[in-house]
Amino acid sequence: MGNGKLYKIGELAKLADVSPRTIDYYTKLGLIEPEKRSDKNYRLYSDETFNRLKRIETMKNEKYTLEEIKANLQQLNKVTHDDTVKEKLTSIQLHLEQVAKEAKELGPIMQQLKPNQLKKLYKLLTHPTTACIEALIVLLGKNPFS
Repeated sequence: MGNGKLYKIGELAKLADVSPRTIDYYTKLGLIEPEKRSDKNYRLYSDETFNRLKRIETMKNEKYTLEEIKANLQQLNKVTHDDTVKEKLTSIQLHLEQVAKEAKELGPIMQQLKPNQLKKLYKLLTHPTTACIEALIVLLGKNPFS
């Protein structure tokens, strides 16, 4: 990938390790779209479509619904068109959402912690979260340090 080649649906399916029917379905839902059509009216997909397809599959594996995935991808498209920034933002966003889901699951256990234990847990969670927020600020070009 990365060479600018366009792929027919079968080629993309094989590269992404999904079925052609999955690609058809995602296209119908608007999660992915062909780059263009060939002279014989075949849908042709780009490397960006491959990357987007991998993001969708990652999010599905993390138990996101297709509606949540679509909303997430639409929000990401509003932020930037720079592929590197998109990849970083997607990675950070997925990680933060996974942490939030895990935190919800840990809620009942956290209620049983003593104040000192809760304070230590808070410190453990806030430092990486702060780092993620700072990384987002830098990626979005709003670095307060420059």
